[in-house]
Amino acid sequence: MFSKFLNLDTEKQDRIINAAIKEFAQKGYDKASTNEIVKEAEISKGLLFHYFKNKKQLFLFLFDHCIQMISDDFYKKINLKETEFFARIREAVLIKMDLLSKYPDIFKFIEHAYMDDAADIKAEIEKKVKELNEINFGKIYEGIDLTKFRDDIDIQKILKIITWTFEKMSEEELNKAKLSPGHEVDYPKIQLEAEQYFEVLTKVFYK
Repeated sequence: MFSKFLNLDTEKQDRIINAAIKEFAQKGYDKASTNEIVKEAEISKGLLFHYFKNKKQLFLFLFDHCIQMISDDFYKKINLKETEFFARIREAVLIKMDLLSKYPDIFKFIEHAYMDDAADIKAEIEKKVKELNEINFGKIYEGIDLTKFRDDIDIQKILKIITWTFEKMSEEELNKAKLSPGHEVDYPKIQLEAEQYFEVLTKVFYK
């Protein structure tokens, strides 16, 4: 679908991607201007729409591109040979903090995409997020040592409770950002809170 864009030289691709990420992250989907994007990217508007049919297609491409970039880097760093469940989850949180410092603009764009209520893209982003959560939790939990968990509770229920706990943490923080314009997601605070949950969940679900 995006072969014309992907056949461009890397420098030109990056100019367009960076300009679009900046505009969408700062203004949200509805208020973002393709005029500002082409001005920043130093291309014509006709050329932008030669690569992407419309603003919606550009936004969804950017979302997929950013998620793929973060995911590729994340899975290069994480040690999936670590079988102790909470050790692996702790490592995942630390890697996310590292990636946040490496790709601040990309994380801000993804953050805004998760929160954006624009009717044009809301349903598709929610669908993508749901699919991503299922894929990523499946990968993160793969190969873990289940023998450490209590025998008197269904392991699938334990994993669901743990998953829901951290999904709810993320959801609450994003809701705060949504309700308070200018609110910055405090990732170090989230990391500290996650550690507190790790301690509780370990006590509750490990033998």
